[in-house]
Amino acid sequence: MTDTIDAKLAELGLTLPEAAAPVAAYVPAVEAGGLLYVSGQLPFLDGQLMTGRLGEDRDLDYGRQAAERCGLMLIAQIKKALGGDLGRVERVVKLGVFVNSAADFTDQPKVANGASELMQALFGEAGRHARSAVGVPALPLGAAVEVDAVVALRR
Repeated sequence: MTDTIDAKLAELGLTLPEAAAPVAAYVPAVEAGGLLYVSGQLPFLDGQLMTGRLGEDRDLDYGRQAAERCGLMLIAQIKKALGGDLGRVERVVKLGVFVNSAADFTDQPKVANGASELMQALFGEAGRHARSAVGVPALPLGAAVEVDAVVALRR
């Protein structure tokens, strides 16, 4: 499956970033009970953190791109946690999407689609998932979006 994911990424004109190191006292991913819990990932584009608040100094398109970049970082973390074997991914179970939002911004679900649509493009039906999309007043390091994941694994 790793080759398939790499091919799909190439078709989309995307590449996986290096899995980011934690910025505090946690680990990037924990495998337990057939599930992989992936800590919240931040959006990086060309090595720079995508920052800002949606509805204030950033627009919907920027937010969707930031969510997609979080999705790429999630895949990078999953790949690293699984020793490079994305073939162990059975299904993306759930994404939690946190959007740094102005009080009157209500398009968090549209922002979250950036990560959701990436998972579906890469994993097909197994990429369809449950999801939360929540507006928050601030995120670590001023990030525009943060996304975490729960992934079911093959043994």
